[in-house]
Amino acid sequence: MGNIVAIVGRPNVGKSTLYNRLVGMRDAITDDFSGVTRDRKYGFCEWNGKRFTVVDTGGFVHASDDVFETAIRGQVKIAIEEAAAILFMVDAQTGITDLDEEIAKVLRRGDKPVFLVVNKVDNHNNLMEANEFWGLGIENTFFIASISGSGTGDLLDAVVELIENEEPLETELPKFAIVGRPNVGKSSLTNALLGEERNIVTPVAGTTRDPIHSVYNKFGKEFVLIDTAGIRKKTKVEEDLEFYSVMRAIRAVEDADVCLLVLDATLGLESQDLNILRLAQKRHKGVVILVNKWDLIEKETNTARDYEAAIKKRIAPFSDVPVLFISALDKKRIFQAIEAAMEVYDNRSRRVKTSELNELMMAVIEATPPPSVHSRHPKFKYVTQLPTPFPSFAFFVNNPNYVRDSYKQFLENQLRKHFNFKGVPMEVYMRSK
Repeated sequence: MGNIVAIVGRPNVGKSTLYNRLVGMRDAITDDFSGVTRDRKYGFCEWNGKRFTVVDTGGFVHASDDVFETAIRGQVKIAIEEAAAILFMVDAQTGITDLDEEIAKVLRRGDKPVFLVVNKVDNHNNLMEANEFWGLGIENTFFIASISGSGTGDLLDAVVELIENEEPLETELPKFAIVGRPNVGKSSLTNALLGEERNIVTPVAGTTRDPIHSVYNKFGKEFVLIDTAGIRKKTKVEEDLEFYSVMRAIRAVEDADVCLLVLDATLGLESQDLNILRLAQKRHKGVVILVNKWDLIEKETNTARDYEAAIKKRIAPFSDVPVLFISALDKKRIFQAIEAAMEVYDNRSRRVKTSELNELMMAVIEATPPPSVHSRHPKFKYVTQLPTPFPSFAFFVNNPNYVRDSYKQFLENQLRKHFNFKGVPMEVYMRSK
């Protein structure tokens, strides 16, 4: 199960401030990409060598107060099902409210570790008053001020003590996850791939908990399919569904080698799709974009080529990604989708010989040297591929700090041009000799 830590609580208790502190503002997945900055809902936190995903449930409620409380209750239940641990936030200045008590009751009944985070405790008097929160009956209680960060270190120490570093699924087979927003056709795609011959589907041992993992073995291809769709009964509150599907997507991305991101052709690439893509990119997972329901598009006004160009523009700079146009219902091009995923899987583990790498890249650097910074010229010595599970390259250079990001992007583009890393996020590091 993906290491997800969910922050729950009433509105205005400071959930997003704590969230921003944990993931570090600039590390929010949706940062720096135009049009989605408001949308920060999940990001990574690393503490004492353990990594986990933080989800701010506050980002999922857009309704008025009455619907709102229902939504919060729904989210708390989903968080108990899906998260590894829960941070339950309350506000020391308003004291305990009825909704706080109700949330506490639900959390006490659940089986997940809960940390009560009493926020806005910034002086000794507040601390004395905040002692009433022990009355909520939650053993792990922490007093913090999320604006200044006081108390968050102790909280994180306690959280990571509980978190296991993820044990990957025990299988040598490629792992493909079908991800995307609700109702884009993920289930139809899964059904089209697995077909009615359910005998080809054997559950992977130890994964009785959904998302459903099935071994697919057909047409000479064998892999594990991680399906995140259609497990939950339809919920009345849209936010619940969105929140639930995001929790699902995060867990599926963690488990997968390659993510098949399904879009609805009639809606295009929306910010939530971009969030899932950035999540996969940050976790160095392979990506294939599948535009589903292509049969519903007016072909006169929209060619596949224009549509693909528009998608690639939105996802830049990581735009070296296969985009396929499919119809899950008519089973159109779904096997090409699997072939693309297989190719991306191979690209992710591609190794380039050091001699070949140097011969090629040093010639590129000589032909287009990096711009000088403060009249100093970075001098490159050699380059090598690092032994990581995804493509990463270290360039040894006399002044790593003088190599600009735009030049790193240039080097990445050159590596992509000469070697097939299509669909795979890559890291390019500058190291001093």
